[in-house]
Amino acid sequence: MDKILVTYASRTGTTKGVAEAIGNILMKDGFQVETLPMEDVKDLAGYCAVVAGSAIQSAQWLPEAFEFVRKNQAALQKLPVAMFSVCMTLAMKNGEKYRQAIQQWVEPVRYILKPVSEEIFKGKLEIGRIQSIGQRIKFRISVLVGVWKEGDQRDWNVIGTWAQSLKGTLIDGKR
Repeated sequence: MDKILVTYASRTGTTKGVAEAIGNILMKDGFQVETLPMEDVKDLAGYCAVVAGSAIQSAQWLPEAFEFVRKNQAALQKLPVAMFSVCMTLAMKNGEKYRQAIQQWVEPVRYILKPVSEEIFKGKLEIGRIQSIGQRIKFRISVLVGVWKEGDQRDWNVIGTWAQSLKGTLIDGKR
């Protein structure tokens, strides 16, 4: 049976949770799935397709995610690849108006991956997990004035619907 790799880069576990949900849905659809952090992926041999995702910070995929894509470019271009991003900007008040800008932020990744499917999901804001004191203060103020809501903004229905759409896309999208 063909095996699908669901791989991710995450700082706080939010993107990991999305990747695990996608992997579980693909498994329920009868696929053999391995869900791993990008840093644990040693080789892409043996996979028939890849779902790759990263948190977006500072208007870009995490550096280790971009490095994974760059390092594995040749192998990834031979496989159907779906990509997802997790971005708190979508969770802002009127965040959907930023979707086009967010898509531009991931253009360098898209250029390498040439995904057969792509999606951007809202994230989870846990101010206590932000390392920088200055950033924590900035986010607390933003929450107080209503720019963001603290907590989990991920829409599991949207994530599930996209994951279910992958079963045909990844297998039919073989390169």
